[in-house]
Amino acid sequence: MAPQQTGSRKRKAPAESSSSQGSAADAEGPLLPKKQKRPATRRSLVHYLKDREVGARGGAGLSGSKGELRGYAVQKLPELLRERELTLGTLNKVFASQWLNARQVVCGTKCNTLFVVDVHSGQITRIPLMRDRGPWLARAQPSCGIHAIELNPSKTLLATGGENPNSLAVYRLPTLDPVCLGDRHGHKDWIFTIAWMSDTVAVSGSRDGTVALWRLDPDMFNGSIAWHNDAGLPVYAHIRPRDMETIPRSSTSPSNRKVRALAFSGKNQELGAVSLDGYFHLWKARSTLSRLLSIRLPYCRENVCLTYCEELSLYAVGSQSHVSFLDPRQRQQNIRPLCSREGGTGVRSLSFYQHIITVGTGHGSLLFYDIRAQKFLEERASGSPDSCPGPSGRKLKLTCGRGWLNHDDLWVNYFGGIGEFPNALYTHCYNWPEMKLFVAGGPLPSGLHGNYAGLWS
Repeated sequence: MAPQQTGSRKRKAPAESSSSQGSAADAEGPLLPKKQKRPATRRSLVHYLKDREVGARGGAGLSGSKGELRGYAVQKLPELLRERELTLGTLNKVFASQWLNARQVVCGTKCNTLFVVDVHSGQITRIPLMRDRGPWLARAQPSCGIHAIELNPSKTLLATGGENPNSLAVYRLPTLDPVCLGDRHGHKDWIFTIAWMSDTVAVSGSRDGTVALWRLDPDMFNGSIAWHNDAGLPVYAHIRPRDMETIPRSSTSPSNRKVRALAFSGKNQELGAVSLDGYFHLWKARSTLSRLLSIRLPYCRENVCLTYCEELSLYAVGSQSHVSFLDPRQRQQNIRPLCSREGGTGVRSLSFYQHIITVGTGHGSLLFYDIRAQKFLEERASGSPDSCPGPSGRKLKLTCGRGWLNHDDLWVNYFGGIGEFPNALYTHCYNWPEMKLFVAGGPLPSGLHGNYAGLWS
């Protein structure tokens, strides 16, 4: 039976300048032959990182001085970053973001808006959301929004939420045309998290305590089927999950099994998840999901983010005031948890790159932790012009700008008209070839309406 289709408004893709942008892959180019000599002017740190990205995809490892330079670059970049705030108008709280190319970032908000922002010009282009085939009861849920945006490994597809936050929406890249919507026999509550297992298999985690595995038919997006109706409007398929797994009930909090975050290990073909009842779960990911274990986390309050480092085979879980590290193959964990010490406002976003983990807090700051040294990166002390400044002993902390806050009745009546709130940094993403960091969020109290976005470079 052919998949059912739904119409969607026709729109133009976000404008791009061919002279100044393109995907990271386009910008990097192929590896040079071994005998070809590189120009001396290309030995900068920027070009080195671009070449490193190409080498990583080609499977070539770095050793000796090159490996040391890579580690040095990763460790030195945070203290060189400077902020430029971006204006997002009256949008409410950015929950998710991903780089599309060298100048465009796609974002999702609490007000259920999917948009692309040009970090050079500041232009914002809204993307129409996909609509369920039938009516759904949760149509008016102002407190939900888009919590997850993920690109598949080849960066040809983007997965996020639909107009109904319970549904999984998949768009084609770079055009952002709709491909399919997972609204059939899927989640019964909001999707909080998404992870790609391959170019055509995605997994979603929901507030209903389930994990769903979705397999996409290549005919949906390889051009063999003309996905347009008689009026010339793009249409999309409606799909159902291939497998659904339910988080096991815990004895301590049996009703709070909400799946808050997912992370996939391509090397081990395993899927990790954290649930709000304070557990980490691990599945073997094949054509279906087979649960391997569930572990009680050392810090059980507000476990809302999870990331995985392939090189170290290590999961990192962000909670109210700590980041815990888990190696499922080790009975005893050798890396002690780190404390963010940000007033209990919580760890709101995490990412690994090499041995450095970036922590976005609920108090408007970015912290950087060296896993190998098991300590935070430190500020540089100011030294004399003739000396090289050493560590100051103070933790390196980047504090984000004020953003925008709606001064509405709730702000006046319940928060006493406080002039500004630190923004929770719900999302951040690196563009390493360009040495840029996009950070976004909004005020932490759930009733306050506001936003923050900044480009650090």
